Order: sequence, then C-alpha cells, then structure tokens
Amino acid sequence: MKSATYFLTALALVLTLSTATAEESGLRIKDLQRCGDLFSTEQLTFCLRGEGVDDDDLKVMLRAKPIDVSRDGDGQVRLALNRKDHQSGPLWLEQGERRSNPVWLTLNASHVLAAGPDQVAKNMDGLATYVDLVSVIIEEDHDGLDESRRLAKKYGAEVVGAIAPLNTYQLRLPVNNLTERDALVLRLGSETSVDAVVVEESGAEEPLEEDKQSKPRNSEWVANRFLDAVDFYLHRLPAKQAEIQTHPVRIGIIERDVDFDSPEFAAYLGDCDPAKPRTCVYARDAESPSGHGTSVTGILAARSIEPGDNGFLSALEPASSGFEVIVERNSDAGIIANVAASVNLVEDGVRVLNWSWGIHRVGTLDVDGEQIDSLVRSGVAMSGYEELLEEFFLWLRREHPDVLVVNSAGNGSAHSGQDDYRLPSSFITDQLMVVGAHQRDFSKDVPVEHPDYVTKRPSSNIDMRVDITASACTRAATLDKGKRGDVHCGTSYATPMVTGVIGAMLSINPALEPEQLRELLRRSALTIGRNNDFEAVEADDLTAPILPSERGYQLNNQDIGRSARLDMRKALELTVDSLQQTR
Repeated sequence: MKSATYFLTALALVLTLSTATAEESGLRIKDLQRCGDLFSTEQLTFCLRGEGVDDDDLKVMLRAKPIDVSRDGDGQVRLALNRKDHQSGPLWLEQGERRSNPVWLTLNASHVLAAGPDQVAKNMDGLATYVDLVSVIIEEDHDGLDESRRLAKKYGAEVVGAIAPLNTYQLRLPVNNLTERDALVLRLGSETSVDAVVVEESGAEEPLEEDKQSKPRNSEWVANRFLDAVDFYLHRLPAKQAEIQTHPVRIGIIERDVDFDSPEFAAYLGDCDPAKPRTCVYARDAESPSGHGTSVTGILAARSIEPGDNGFLSALEPASSGFEVIVERNSDAGIIANVAASVNLVEDGVRVLNWSWGIHRVGTLDVDGEQIDSLVRSGVAMSGYEELLEEFFLWLRREHPDVLVVNSAGNGSAHSGQDDYRLPSSFITDQLMVVGAHQRDFSKDVPVEHPDYVTKRPSSNIDMRVDITASACTRAATLDKGKRGDVHCGTSYATPMVTGVIGAMLSINPALEPEQLRELLRRSALTIGRNNDFEAVEADDLTAPILPSERGYQLNNQDIGRSARLDMRKALELTVDSLQQTR
C-alpha cells in the first residue's frame, strides 16, 4: 500500500470534551482532520473532536494498537507515533468498556481548508462562494509546491492546502471582498505556470441534491434482483470454493458522516477486523440517522433484523473475505475537498469510489426547458472544477488504472452528458461509471424481467452518457431497532447499488479492469420500456441504448436498443463465468 511510505512522527489530537456523561452519550468521534503545518514531512498534526468523553483513562487505538497519550487540563490529547510502525488505518477511542466509532486516518498529504461563515459571500448569481480561499492547478512541468509558494509571495498570499498528486495547491488571498478576489484570480490565471484557478462555490455545509418527486413506500430493490444476488453469493460461491476464492475489497464513499447511534450501524463501534470476514465501516459520527451519508452507506453496509433490509455487502459476509467501507470527505470545502478525499483514499488502496454528488452550471435547462435550481454553480466555478476533475482522471489513468469511480447522474431531469452543464458525470473515461435512477411501474402486472416492470424516475438526468440505472429509493435509518424511517429517493441512492455489486464482482475476480466491469454490468442488464426505436428521438433515453454486441450471447435480441437496468444477480453470474473462462 502506497500509504505505508508516508511517515508519521507525532500526532496532536485536540479533543473537545462533551458535558454529557457516559450514561447520557456514547463515545463518538465527530471530526478528525489535518491541522497545524500541512506541509510538514517530519510531523503530521490532526485535530479530533469527540463527544461523550469523561475524565477516565482514554485510549487512542490506531490499527488495533494502543497509542501512549498524555492529556492536559485543557482537554488536549497528544500522542507520538514511531514513523516505522504505522500506516493509514482505522482510529477509534476506548474508555472503560466503551468504544467509539472508527474513523479512517490517512497518512497521505492531500488536504484543503474549508471557509468559515465569515469567509463566504454571495456572488452575482446569488451563490455562496469563498472570498479568500482559491486553489491553483500548476502546470505539470513545474514543481507545484515551489511554484505555488513563489506565486503566494508575489501576490501576498499564503499556501494553506494541497492535493500534491494533482499539482494543486490552495491559497489564502489577501482580499476582503469578491471584487478584490476576482481581480487577483484573473492575475493568477494569467501566470504561465498556472493551468487553472479553482474558485469554490459552497457554504460551510454542502447542500444535497434534492429529488422532489413522489416517494413510494415500498422496497424498490427487487427490480435489481438484490436478494437474488445475495442468495447467489452466499450459496453458489461456497459450492465453487475449490475453483473460486473470494478476496477482500476496500471501497470509498465520499460523504460526510454516518449515525452510529442507529441500530443499523451500532455493530460497527470499536474494532472491526475485515479478515474475519466482516464488512467494516469507518466514518465520523452524524447527528441524525436521516442524513445523506447514513442512507448512502446503509445501502452497502446497514445491519437489520430484517434480512431483506440489510446492506448489500454486509449481507454477503458469510461467503466473502471482508469489505472495508471508508466514509470520508476530507473537509467541508466543497468539490475540491471531495477530490482531495478521493486522492487520499485511492492512495490507501480503494478500488471503487462512490460519488453520490454532482453539480450543474447556472442556466442548465431540464428536458422541459425549465432552469434547474438544484446544486448550480457559476461558469467561473465550473471551469475550475472541470480542470480539477480532468487532472484527477488523468492521474487516475496514469497511476491507478484499476480504480473505478461510480457517479450519480443527478436529479435535474437534464442531460447528464453535456459537459457545459453537468459535472462530473459528463467526463468520458473508462474509469467513470454514471448511474441513473428508475422506479417501479405498478400500472402493469408483469414479472421483474419484463421491460415494463420499471419506468425511469422523472427527476433522473438522462442521455447516452448514463451507463446503467438502479433503484431510486431507499428507507432512512432511525434510532429505533427494527423500524425504518422516511423514504429517500434519487440517483444518490441508485449509485451505491452499483458500487455494491462492483465491490462483490471484484471480490470474486480482483483482476477485473474498469472497462471489463462496465461490460459485464451492461451485458447482464435488464431493460426498461419502449420497444420502438433503436435510439429515442433527441437521445432522451435514460441510458445509452444496449448494443447488439452487448447482447451477442443471447438468442433473443428483442431488447436491443433499450435502456440498461442493473441486474445484480446476473452481473455476479457473468463475473464467475468470465473468471472460469480465463483459467
């Protein structure tokens, strides 16, 4: 693992003590971020915010090993680590018999700062934007850190963050308002060593992409043969154990946090050994079980007393070799933080990244010609994000060609593949899979395999760039055992359905490359509606139409040209078949 080459000599943890007693509150880690000198190679400093900590002895565990700590009267906890003995891994707190939620501590150096409430202003489009924090992408023929420091000195700025593998560095500008910022951004952008300047448009908390359509009360997962896939993995794979050995898989979820007070995640408190085998979840603790991160992660890893309500990967445990699900967002610095977290996770060995997020350019029109008002960004911001994401995928192809990013198509009823209007789903690369959403069609009494069993979700973004669709809706977790919450719908929740089955496919055959994974998913796909045109008028199909070459193994080609619907069971079957054919 590349992260093992990054060394840690000292770790300072600033622990915010809660006034709640141990009986009133569980032991939780709410936040863990880099702080202090972000460019120090001799000492890495982290700030940790905890809850439910009392005055008893406190243990800090990193990769299941206790670390000697010292605490002062102000509640600060400091610990020193021998750089030869540690690498990236899960960190949690222990106090008496209590264990906190484990979070992933990365020793990789990518980190950016988020703006505080007084460092954000409204621009001319009415969007929240950072006033004094911008990022510069340095041309690849320059040393990024040296050049960013030269530019900072020239313009009176300060280098405060970095995504070094992308030659991207965050500057704090000496400005007081947007007029001064924009003038300095223009000057930075004119430097021959600067490829692009990234202006961040978000507040301290990134808004979620809302799906405002009606929300059905029933489970939608049957449309993707969810339980059939679980049954195949649990019962068919053990029968082939002499031929097929499963492998551990590490998955990254770019989300803020998960609520470990909910019964669905309480089992993940403390130590978790994926080699048992188990599904392990590492995440900061959330305030509410209804949050976006808890729902997205729950589709992969929730534990329920109802077998059909378990997360997909946790349901596979008896026959798997373990899955690690790392929920990480780096900081609340918007899109650039998402990219920084993704870089760190990839360097820590993640094979699949789940991106249940995306943005539209101001002025984007939906299929009815109406302007989208959800998660929009100005043209200036979109240009910077596009350059940053391009650098990320170029780096991924060059350094980590086996990693696949699974991205939500979006909920704007718009065209997902128009790069002028939608990111990141518009990128054309084998290492990006785009997921749309469908819903059940109860007007027709047909079997699950029938094209009319589902219809496209009205809010889902569409077009040829969408690779496959999955169920739009899931139920949120609650604090009550055996009780599920409100229904949440959107492409955000279709995306982890695809991420989960890809993780299972890689556990069967870790040699599969991103292009092969896409091919297997589309070859195995069920179809959606319409049997008239090979390609819909004005390309308004939900996904790229299924090609004859993708159905070449079938005698019956009646479903050629329709949109692709995820079939989790068939995808696993084809994965096993493809593995056996290569032997």
